[in-house]
Amino acid sequence: MLTPLDYLLASLAAVAAGGVNALAGGGTLITFPMLTFLGVPAVTSNVTNTVALCPGYFGGTLAQWNDLKGQKDRLWLIVPASVIGGVLGGYLLLQTGEKLFTELVPYLILLACILLAIQDPVRAWLTRRMAAGQGSQLEKITWLPVGLASIYGGYFGAGLSVIVLSALGLTLEDSLTRLNALKQAVAFSVNIAAAIYFLFSGQVLWAAALVMAVGALLGGWLGGKLAGKIKPSTLRWTVVTIGVIVAVIYFVR
Repeated sequence: MLTPLDYLLASLAAVAAGGVNALAGGGTLITFPMLTFLGVPAVTSNVTNTVALCPGYFGGTLAQWNDLKGQKDRLWLIVPASVIGGVLGGYLLLQTGEKLFTELVPYLILLACILLAIQDPVRAWLTRRMAAGQGSQLEKITWLPVGLASIYGGYFGAGLSVIVLSALGLTLEDSLTRLNALKQAVAFSVNIAAAIYFLFSGQVLWAAALVMAVGALLGGWLGGKLAGKIKPSTLRWTVVTIGVIVAVIYFVR
């Protein structure tokens, strides 16, 4: 049973996560460890975190709505794969079991840290690829790498944006701005699909999810206000450092 202080800590973590997601990504590396620190079982923490952060993904998609215009055919191609992948990832999570998932947590956190750490090189690679004008005939199979990335997103989710952006870059040729908009749509689709699936799992701590959702919205708004004032790379490496420390703590425990 969470105390009022626990809810306050969870909401503050969500504010921080919302801001981090808006500026650099990796907010799950703040909220998920906080829930487990408060004594919430790992699977329940992950499920609750997924539901709580949905509004932030929705806001991110709306913010880049103009860049999604003209990409309707692509959305029809990849959103169904994102939804199926998100549900499949959620299913795999609930089938994993508390003990095994708890043992996997530090490895998942380290994987997320690596994904965040390589975000700038991934963007640089995409920029070079687009500038080179390498014609791609692979657009019709974009659903495959995106679907695989979505399974990971439904299972854990931290660092999903980097995986999706890389997956899109494998088969699409477009500006980084438009690929970023697609990435947001995919991340939202994955998150909302997994969250809806989790609604029927009995694993959602609704009170915590609600206060965290409000916190994430506030954090996302604050992050938008701070854009340009904080270097995303500095914030990203701060989150990576925190994530590595948290992973080490999990290993020790």
